[in-house]
Amino acid sequence: MSDAAAQKDKDKAPPRKEITLRRTASIVPQQSVQGRALLAVIVIMSFLACLTIGAVSMIRSTASSWASQISREITIQIKPDDTIDMEKTLIQVRDLALSFVGTRDGQILDKQATSRLLEPWLGAGLDIDELPVPRLVVITIDDQNPPDFTAMRAELKRKIPQAYLDDHRTWVDRLVSMARTTVFIGSGVLGLVFFAMVLTVIFATRGALAGNRHIVEVLHFVGAESSFVAREFQKHFLMVSLKGSLAGAFLAAAMFTAAAWWQSERIATPEADQAAALFGSFTIDWTGYAGIFLTMVIIAALTTVTARFTVMRTIDEIDHIRSDPGRLDQFQG
Repeated sequence: MSDAAAQKDKDKAPPRKEITLRRTASIVPQQSVQGRALLAVIVIMSFLACLTIGAVSMIRSTASSWASQISREITIQIKPDDTIDMEKTLIQVRDLALSFVGTRDGQILDKQATSRLLEPWLGAGLDIDELPVPRLVVITIDDQNPPDFTAMRAELKRKIPQAYLDDHRTWVDRLVSMARTTVFIGSGVLGLVFFAMVLTVIFATRGALAGNRHIVEVLHFVGAESSFVAREFQKHFLMVSLKGSLAGAFLAAAMFTAAAWWQSERIATPEADQAAALFGSFTIDWTGYAGIFLTMVIIAALTTVTARFTVMRTIDEIDHIRSDPGRLDQFQG
C-alpha cells in the first residue's frame, strides 16, 4: 500500500476521543451528621478555651500594668496646719524628696486637682480652703534604682513633721497577691475547660468514627492496609478539627476585639469607666495569642490521634471477629 493510500485511510478514520479522568472521591464522606456534630463540638470547646486563655492573659497584663504604674510613683501627704505656709511647705517637700538619689520628677497637686480627686465622694464645687484636706506631692522614682525610703521618711519627719511618705508598698503587695490569686483561679478554670474539651473531642471523634465503621470494614475486607485506612481518616478529621478550632479561636478573638472597640467608643462614660476599673483594657498580649494558637494545635493533634487509634482498634476488632465469630457479641457489647 502506498503512502498516499495509507494517509487517506488515516484521514477517514473516526477521531479518537480523549479520556477524561474523574477526580477520585474521598474515601471518608465529607458531609455527614456525625461530622457536623463533631465540628460544632470543636467550635464550642475551642471558643471556650480561647476565651478563658484570653481572659487570664488580660487580667495578668492589667494587674502587671497597675503594679508597674504604682511602683513608679510615691506620694507625700502634707496635713493642714495653721503653723505652716502650705504652698511654701509643698515646694520644700518636693525639693527635699528630689534631693535623694533615685528620684526623677516631682509634681505638686494644686487645689483644682485635689478637688477633682475628692469630687466622686464630696461632689462638685468643693472649696478646699473650707475643709482640712491634705495636699499631695507626687514623686516619680526610678523603679530600677529606687531611693532609700527609710532615710527619706526620717528626713521628712525631722524637717516637716506634717509630711507623711506613702511608698504604696502595701497597695503593691495587695495588688500582686490579688493578681496571683486571680491568675491561679483562672488557670484552674482553664484546666477544667481543657479537661472537658479533651473528653468531649475524644468522645465526639469516636462517635463520628462509629457512624463510619462500615467504611472501615469494607476497606479492610478488600485488602486495604491498616495504615492506609488510618491515614485517610486522619486527614479527614484533621481538616475537621482545624476548621472547628480556627472558627472557635476567631470567634474568641472577635469578641475581645469587639469589647476593645466598645470600650474605646464609650471612653469617659460611667459604664466604660466601671468596666475599665474592674477588668482594665480589653486587649490581650502576645502570650494570649500564643495560647490561642497552642489550643488550636492541641485540638487538631488530639482529634487526629483519637481518629487513628479508633480506626486501628476497629480494624483489630474486625480481625478478631473474623478469626472467631463467637466474639461478635463481646465486641458489640
